[in-house]
Amino acid sequence: MATTAQMAAIVILGLLVLSSIDIAGAQLGVCYGMMGNNLPNHWEVIQLYKSRNIGRLRLYDPNQGALQALRGSNIEVMLGLPNVDVKHIASGMEHAKWWVQKNVRDFWPDVKIKYIAVGNEISPVTGTSYLTSFLVPAMVNIYKAIGEAGLGNNIKVSTSVDMTLIGNSYPPSQGSFRNDARWFTDPIVGFLRDTRAPLLVNIYPYFSYSGNPGQISLPYSLFTAPNVVVQDGSRQYRNLFDAMLDSVYAAMDRSGGGSVEIVVSESGWPSAGAFGATTDNAATYLRNLIQHVREGSPRKPGPIETYIFAMFDENNKNPELEKHFGLFSPNKQPKYNLNFGVSDSAWDIFAETNATTSLISEM
Repeated sequence: MATTAQMAAIVILGLLVLSSIDIAGAQLGVCYGMMGNNLPNHWEVIQLYKSRNIGRLRLYDPNQGALQALRGSNIEVMLGLPNVDVKHIASGMEHAKWWVQKNVRDFWPDVKIKYIAVGNEISPVTGTSYLTSFLVPAMVNIYKAIGEAGLGNNIKVSTSVDMTLIGNSYPPSQGSFRNDARWFTDPIVGFLRDTRAPLLVNIYPYFSYSGNPGQISLPYSLFTAPNVVVQDGSRQYRNLFDAMLDSVYAAMDRSGGGSVEIVVSESGWPSAGAFGATTDNAATYLRNLIQHVREGSPRKPGPIETYIFAMFDENNKNPELEKHFGLFSPNKQPKYNLNFGVSDSAWDIFAETNATTSLISEM
């Protein structure tokens, strides 16, 4: 008869086999959006990250309460410089130095800031076109200010873009930026190449599927397609996430940025509010995304640093579906039966039930 210790070991092994998802290998984080009037306080939120072994966090603006709560947490932070500040920061180094001192230097090293995301989804083809001429100057100023603060070896400066900048994405190897946006994208790619920083990209298969369900299948979007869907030379694609990611890699290669890596700064699936937005679909997508980003894409094998959108449902967002991207409800209860495993190295998601449009998430 097995001893208690042996039985415990068997149970632990079984749980690890069930989850079999290595957080460190997957390089996973979760976006902390605050567009809700019923969310927990910052300290409670950071405790929730820690209790669920979520080691990376995207913060959309330098909220002082959140940064204070992050002190000593050992959570790596992608810190946003919001769109409303981009023009101001571009206008002079003194503004950039003040911003870095107040929001970065004053918290370092108690808060492990890894990236500064200057702007979110700024694009010449969306409602943010008025900011396009200010983005690279703002990135340059923040980069210089980070260097002057002595943190140039610790913090990378980038920007977060969406798929509206991609003109061609099929097949993925033919990915390219829109011709009418190259004047905007090429300087970004050049800056990232020269500073050895990654491009931050928000990737949402949900919006491609929901906008064109006749051509894009749900299994291809949810990582559940049983067979190869797209044969691209020697590369085979069974899921839309990989195809979208690799089309951006190809676009950067065509713009002289073949050495630039990609960090997926947002990806998720809504659980309600629109076509295809169900708890089952969201749970399936999240579970498979977490598993998949350990492996990499056909073009770039290896772990993909990825940030899931979002920590909570946010009731002040519009349209309706944008209220339903949370892993947790505002009362901190998981919308899905989240099992982060029996050790710090395991994370699995199971649903409680049986189981190219831009998402604007600017704070």
